[in-house]
Amino acid sequence: MEEKIGLGRFGGSLKVDNVQALAAKVSSEIPDRYVREERKADIVARDEENSGEGIPIIDFGKLYDSEYSEEEAARLHSVCADWGFFQLINHGISQDIISKLRQDIEEFFKLPLEEKEKVAQIPGQIEGYGQAFVHSEEQKLDWGDMLFLATFPPNIKQLQLWPTNPPSCRKTLDEYAMEVKRVADGLFKMMSKNLGLGFEKFYEMFRGGMQSFRFNYYPPCPCPEKVLGLSPHSDAVGLTVLLQINEVQGLQIRRNGGWLHVKALPEAFIVNVGDAIEILCNGKYKSIEHRAIVRNNKERLSVAGFHTLNVGDVVGPLPEISKRDKLLYRSLPFE
Repeated sequence: MEEKIGLGRFGGSLKVDNVQALAAKVSSEIPDRYVREERKADIVARDEENSGEGIPIIDFGKLYDSEYSEEEAARLHSVCADWGFFQLINHGISQDIISKLRQDIEEFFKLPLEEKEKVAQIPGQIEGYGQAFVHSEEQKLDWGDMLFLATFPPNIKQLQLWPTNPPSCRKTLDEYAMEVKRVADGLFKMMSKNLGLGFEKFYEMFRGGMQSFRFNYYPPCPCPEKVLGLSPHSDAVGLTVLLQINEVQGLQIRRNGGWLHVKALPEAFIVNVGDAIEILCNGKYKSIEHRAIVRNNKERLSVAGFHTLNVGDVVGPLPEISKRDKLLYRSLPFE
């Protein structure tokens, strides 16, 4: 029976107001639970517009091209160690699949609330339509809604939470998930090789692990400088592969003491190292704090694909990497 729970065991969420519906009603005063006082102290001056610094770009095709592989793999190694974030181009996923996903997700979030709530979260679980990790009535809230679904391995899918409106949504998500997993597996292999573990080590560890997707909808806000679309966090996974659904930017990463604005390239993925990889390689690669901000005139949509270990697996510094270094982390059950 436990296998059918999927990712629900990792934390449910209290039901709170739907932000998309709330945003349609407020004009200037936003509810206090969404006001984030820490925004007053933001340092966002060190973004690419002011410093000339933007997150690096990795060419997936070059990683597996014998003529360019050595040079691009070395670049990937440096980027994972210094940045923990990169934009991935030439990934080989059909633009037809990406365009269909974008279309279906935009259509889903345009549905009436009662239609979206047909796939609402089950009490005590995180999967489905709602919000994530709301644990108290006093907790500050993010200015956004989400749809969270587990896609791999097949036995953890909760298909009753997969939208059937638009009708193509389930098929589209299945196709997209398989393609993103192929890309993530290719990155795991190259990262493993770069760390001196051999080509297959990370791939073998993660290939049967869990894949899940978080579809984010950030409505416009009349006071965007007072709220956060997604609170600062790092991802407790191996790798995250993010696709921006529409053209509205909003992702920021922690860099040099401030928040660096990420300008997503058209058709590129934004990839980041997660906590599990940082721990496995004993800190050689970095899992970086990031957040999402919102706009006052247009909604923002994105989808993050998470790839990680399985319940029952252990995450801790690998002996092959850490035997000559001081251990920075304990080994713990992944759950």
